[in-house]
Amino acid sequence: MLTKSESLKSLQKIFLKQQVVNMSALFKILQTQSRMSIFRRLKEIGYFSSFSHAGKYYTFTNIPQFDENGLWFYQEIGFSRFGTLKATIIELVCGSSAGITHLELSQLLRIKVYNSLLGLVKEGLVGRERIEKSFLYVAPEHGKATEQINRQRTAVTKSVRDVTVVSDTIVIEVLIETIHGGKIEISPSLVAKRLSNRGMLISNKQVEQIFKQYGIPLEKKIL
Repeated sequence: MLTKSESLKSLQKIFLKQQVVNMSALFKILQTQSRMSIFRRLKEIGYFSSFSHAGKYYTFTNIPQFDENGLWFYQEIGFSRFGTLKATIIELVCGSSAGITHLELSQLLRIKVYNSLLGLVKEGLVGRERIEKSFLYVAPEHGKATEQINRQRTAVTKSVRDVTVVSDTIVIEVLIETIHGGKIEISPSLVAKRLSNRGMLISNKQVEQIFKQYGIPLEKKIL
């Protein structure tokens, strides 16, 4: 194996060049087959492991540019400010003002999360409540969960009655947000939530109206 100094220089060089590497590459770079030695070196420089792809990818700690949800993607490889997939789901669920659905989580994380959600519910780390046809995932604490559920029900009620004409500016923002969805299924509820986070007041029903107007399926895989 390379010396400590050589290892750190090699790691910094490869991360700056490739941004993300897997264990096979690290074995080759550090000239060792010891996973323990590799993790010891990674810990010395600071690193994140991917929450997707079974945690098989690694990046230098100051490379990710995390978004407002604490997520960063290199191609389709996901990294989280919170670490593991389970830790990330807990943060997203508990940090949401009105809870979050399975579909919304899948779209944010770009991977299947049903099994992870089910495990967290069974462990009591996440709660859930059926709202109309979907389960809403909420914080495990009763008080906070109640607040999230009430906000979600209020939003659902508002979206049902608030089907109105929206401005051209909002229409353009909806279409741009839909295009930014990339190669994932994008739903009106996720578009509405993203725009609301940016201070634009628009309901799920209004987004659905725009989808229908422009011939966009309500859950379309954008190519």
